[in-house]
Amino acid sequence: MYRLEIMALPLSQAQRATNPVRVLVVDDSAFMRKSLTTMLEEGKQIHVVGVARNGEEAIQQVQQLKPDVVTMDVEMPGMTGLQALQQIMSKFPVPVIMVSSITVEGAQETLQALEWGAVDFVPKQLDGVVSKIADIQHQLVSKVLAARYAGAKLKRMPVTGSVKPGVMPAKALSSQSVSVTRGSKLIAIGCSTGGPQALFEIMPTIPADCPAGIVIVQHMPKSFTKPFADRLNNLCALEVREAVDGDEVKPGRVLVAPGGMQFRIVKKSITSSVVKLSPNIENHPHAPSVDIMLKSVAALYGERTIGVILTGMGHDGLEGMKAIKAAKGRTVAQDEASSVVYGMPKAVVEAGCAEKVVSLSKVVGEIMNMV
Repeated sequence: MYRLEIMALPLSQAQRATNPVRVLVVDDSAFMRKSLTTMLEEGKQIHVVGVARNGEEAIQQVQQLKPDVVTMDVEMPGMTGLQALQQIMSKFPVPVIMVSSITVEGAQETLQALEWGAVDFVPKQLDGVVSKIADIQHQLVSKVLAARYAGAKLKRMPVTGSVKPGVMPAKALSSQSVSVTRGSKLIAIGCSTGGPQALFEIMPTIPADCPAGIVIVQHMPKSFTKPFADRLNNLCALEVREAVDGDEVKPGRVLVAPGGMQFRIVKKSITSSVVKLSPNIENHPHAPSVDIMLKSVAALYGERTIGVILTGMGHDGLEGMKAIKAAKGRTVAQDEASSVVYGMPKAVVEAGCAEKVVSLSKVVGEIMNMV
């Protein structure tokens, strides 16, 4: 992975923060190119330096214009967005935000893009009500502004887009330790921007005999979470699936919160706990919410909780990590250098709620030490 130490260049960082973010918009639709440009430039914090109609033009424009961020349509005639992404990430990595349909097929392609190095995605849905379009604009602008700082942390991917080989599982506990602690702890993970890539990297390294159940909240639309869970399941030794109401939490199983719902863990019996799904009646900005999930886990598992906050925008998860700390549980946060967006972990660290602050490559090792 190619990274710059942000703290070593404070003047450059400050200068970049005051200059508009330079964006290349890539889409085969003239309507979408104009719509995205208008959305991005409305707040004066972003300047669209160029547009491209297909993958070939995108590669040329990235090389010539050297934008800070690229928005990339997934489906285009000729060279697709995925094919262009592969070329860009192998030759001159730049933060890319995919513009994707919210269908299941669109979800699969977008998840592939995230695995191949895209920073984030926004839904391609501009035919709805004004409030919905405004929400998409807010997402787009926020993600572009956050992505400008991800450039120094991008992986230079092979042109095949293959996953890095040779990932070894973290050292498993001894059989004696497993028999003593089996089922007694719960690992609760929260993440947002950059989270899919982080989870694709670390989850396959968790051994099949991990003695704790695992629950994950990743900010995603409802049509994306099942394909995301299925993709993780294909990579991991553990069983990974999108949670349904009443799913039992147990060792060997990873439950991914479904999009559009609030996700809690509740007590079923003296020895078991299950998933409780509910509509977002709280009108929380995120559904699922990391805070709501973590608070439910802290209330039920107390000191047997292991809370983990990975890369992401904003501060969802902060209140939940406070609850875990108050319950004398264990807490881990991803460090700034390895986070695509150091927002959620930063909030936890600055509040003094992170027992361990480590690079992504060391997160699983810390978790395994805690179980």
